[in-house]
Amino acid sequence: MNILILNGPNLNLISHRDNQHYGTKDFDAILDELRQKFPFINFTYFQSNSEGDLINKIQDASDKYDGLIINPGGYAHTSVAIKDALEICKIPKVEVHLSNLAKRENYRQILLTASSCDGYISGFKDLGYYLAVEAILKLVDNNN
Repeated sequence: MNILILNGPNLNLISHRDNQHYGTKDFDAILDELRQKFPFINFTYFQSNSEGDLINKIQDASDKYDGLIINPGGYAHTSVAIKDALEICKIPKVEVHLSNLAKRENYRQILLTASSCDGYISGFKDLGYYLAVEAILKLVDNNN
């Protein structure tokens, strides 16, 4: 099983952001934990602050991966282009947000990209990625 994890803008600096919203772990630690908990999954990780780079990875994902986990960061609220790329991508997709968006600013309440995914997880900090993997495993199993 191959899962692509995409993180958008500023997620390379998770450990420098507000711990109450984002937790205390950097993504290297989160990825190490995922690999330990799911040794039978090959995780590929990519982070970019550039919208086009994320779109290119999404467009290539259907041919290379069994599932996609995306944390589009701020692009979740603004990017029709990422939304459209996710819609075209035909593998199971789960959107993850570290912070609880329901408790955040009004402009974070609109999730353009989440509607092109099978579901989204918000508010569980690093645990959200683990839950997303579990969801993808169930989605892949149900499709077979």
